Amino acid sequence: MSLLEAIILGIIQGLTEFLPISSSAHLVLVPFLLNWQLDESVVFIFDVLVQMGTLVAVIVYFRKDLWNIIRAWVNGLVQRKPFAEADSRLGWCLILATIPAAVLGLLVKDLVEAAFNSPLATGLSLLLTAALLVAAEKIGKRNRAMEQMNWKDALTIGAFQAISIFPGVSRSGSTITGGMTRHLDRPSAARFSFLMSIPVMLAAGGMALLDLLDAPNLAQFIPVMAAGFISAAVVGYLSIRWLLSFLTRRTLYPFAIYCVALAAIVVVVSLLR
Repeated sequence: MSLLEAIILGIIQGLTEFLPISSSAHLVLVPFLLNWQLDESVVFIFDVLVQMGTLVAVIVYFRKDLWNIIRAWVNGLVQRKPFAEADSRLGWCLILATIPAAVLGLLVKDLVEAAFNSPLATGLSLLLTAALLVAAEKIGKRNRAMEQMNWKDALTIGAFQAISIFPGVSRSGSTITGGMTRHLDRPSAARFSFLMSIPVMLAAGGMALLDLLDAPNLAQFIPVMAAGFISAAVVGYLSIRWLLSFLTRRTLYPFAIYCVALAAIVVVVSLLR
């Protein structure tokens, strides 16, 4: 992987991690469509580690929210009133929503890694993302705010996140859908989706770091990873700000159309090759 390829993939990661169009799909499909010959032994590690750039972006963007949640959660434990404050309840919801994906990820880790090597399967999975986005608009009443969430909402959104561990199924798309099926408004569903990405990306990044230590030519790989990391962080921050503004006045349908179009392109290219 060249430095330019790493920067391009970092930009793509930053753009697509938070937009509901599947960052994992784009990290698989862009090299496939551009016919890049990348070393499969490091591609999966790079794809996970570059997500750490977008992790930095979401932490920086929501730093005040995170501080309020952590402070209220700790105070709730100390005072033995864990659900007294809205921010404390939100902290418990984030923990609860993380469990389904964490469990499933550990059970099917090898299967997920294999899926990264199948551009056609990844492309077809984008159709599921599109279906989820359409369902969100059809089902959701959009009359609840994030502060009104309860444990049932958290578990539902967590279950939607669990299906997104496979490339092609957008994590933000599936979790926003989960929130909207529980009748959260679009910005609230998106904000919770972004906040709950933090523990998942931390866990995935930690596992990838362990794999990185066993990677061949580690010293040569670090500058490439750093370039992808930085570009993903900068673009990811801008993507969060743009999407939250977009969702206050627009629907998810444009993203669903994009996913269908990209899936069609992948199928055609696969058949021609």
